[in-house]
Parts: sequence; structure tokens; C-alpha cells
Amino acid sequence: MAKTKSVKLIEVKSEVGAGTRGASLGIDAVKIAALDFRSTFFKRFRGMAIPDDNAALYGEVGSRYARRIKSVLKMYERIAAGVRDVLKDGKFPIILSGDHSNAGGTIAGIKMAYPDSNIGVIWIDAHADLHSPYTTPSGNMHGMPMAASLAEDNIENKVNDLDYETIELWEMLKNVGGIMPKVEYRDILFVALRDFEEQEAYLLKKNKVKIVTTAEFKKVGVAKTCREAIKYLSHCDKIYISFDVDALDPSISRGTGTPVKGGLNEREAADMILDLIQNERVCCLEFTEVNPTLDSENVMAETVFEIMQKVVRQLEIQ
Repeated sequence: MAKTKSVKLIEVKSEVGAGTRGASLGIDAVKIAALDFRSTFFKRFRGMAIPDDNAALYGEVGSRYARRIKSVLKMYERIAAGVRDVLKDGKFPIILSGDHSNAGGTIAGIKMAYPDSNIGVIWIDAHADLHSPYTTPSGNMHGMPMAASLAEDNIENKVNDLDYETIELWEMLKNVGGIMPKVEYRDILFVALRDFEEQEAYLLKKNKVKIVTTAEFKKVGVAKTCREAIKYLSHCDKIYISFDVDALDPSISRGTGTPVKGGLNEREAADMILDLIQNERVCCLEFTEVNPTLDSENVMAETVFEIMQKVVRQLEIQ
């Protein structure tokens, strides 16, 4: 049984990496869900707020192939420093985040705290987020955090010609913390992945990336999926779990910017996360992409709050 872990919440309201507006409101939506449940959770666990750069949303997007990358770089640096400090303080960071581009900063922070450790990543998400500015069809940076963490350009599948400034900023983004890459392909396991472009498919196949589809998950069950995930990442010293709410099936809630059919249900997601965090190598958990402007009756935020509350309860008593 793993030791009890002291939780520290980190709040990141940034949505500069998203293509759809509203994810910056996700944290407050989760807090409203807590109030609706008459919970004192956020009074007991006061989050450390990372300053956002959402004012940039009113300005120019900059590069069409790396929209608002200057702001995303700022967020990477701020998030990385915050996560590093919390980990070095011996706490377990639970991050409530706006858009998924922020996860690149989280991974950088973990690597900065543990520079000599192999960092494993369990990426629970409908999307691979393996695009670079050279391959992106949209230019939205929330489709690039895994590529940035891997220092992956995917030049073999280049479709965009970048200007010098974009290239320079992308190199800086990959190198946040002075370590590049932060993870290797063998350190990553995708769960509920089901929507990706051919450029990403090329990388997944070429690097023999481990993927647990929704169908496979439902067939073998939570316990075996988690057991095999932890075994697959047995070479990793630390493990980070990133939970994008679009891993859930949109029949549950459409409160996220990029819903995709064929996802997990709420119970499956909760049970998986609760099982995984029992492993002592799991050092950080992130919830991201809750968008209440696309939801009705705050269902997605309520789902996240219920999972998060169970997670914290388990971390405190295990």
C-alpha cells in the first residue's frame, strides 16, 4: 500500500492554447459544483493559482501554425515552476487546468523536479496531441503538448512552412526547464484514444506507442487495465496522469471543446484513476478541458468534482 500523500491543488485558468473559448471557466465551474454538493472541499484545499495570460485572447494570434505560442510559452514556464516547487515540497499536485496545452508545462515541471528520473505519462484523452507546428491542421496549441514534451517535430510529415520566429519559439517551448525531451515514446500510454490525424497515426505506429482503446478497456475491465498500465511503465520512476474530460463519452456531457463519441463513462474513468493513484510512483494528476459554456446544468464540472473528491479522500487515507 502506498504512503499517504499530502495534496496541493494548482489552478491554471489559461485557455490560450484552445480553439474554442470557455475552458478558462472550468475551474470556477468545478467550484460551483462543489457548492451545489454543499462541500467545503475548496475551503479546505485552497489552490495555488498560476497567473494566466488570457488577455492575449483579445490580441493577434501570431503564427497561424502555432496560435498564441508566445503566451503558451509563458504558461509553460509559469506552470513548470509551480509544479516543480510543489513536488520539491513533498506534496502531490492535483492540477485543475483550462486547456490541455498546459499539460506540457506540467510535464516540464515534473522533469525539473526529478531531472534524473524517467517520467511516465498516462494520457487519458480522445486525442493524441502529437501535432507540431509543422503538421498541425488548426494551429491550436492544445493539440501539441505531447509533441513538445517529446521534442517531436515530425518533419517526415511536414505540411506547414514556418517562419523563423515560430521555429525559434517552438524550440524554446520544447526546451522549457533546459531538458529536452522530457519523455520518450516508450514512457507514454494512451487510454481512450480514438481521434487523431494521419500525421499523428504515423508517429504512433512508427514508435509502437501503447494504446488502450475504449473497447479494450471495457473488455478487460478497470483492474486489469490499470495493472497492465503500471506494468508497462515499470521502467519509469515517476508517473503523471493527465485526464482530458473528452476521454468521456459525450452522452454523459458535452461540456468540453472537442467531444468524440465512443468514450468512457464516468464510473470507468473514476475507478481507473482511483486504481492508478494507489501506485506510489504516481506523483501528479491533472484534470483539463472542462468548458461550462458548452454544457448544460454544469454536468461535466460535477463529474470532475466527484472524481477529484474521491481521489483526494483516497490519497489521504491510503
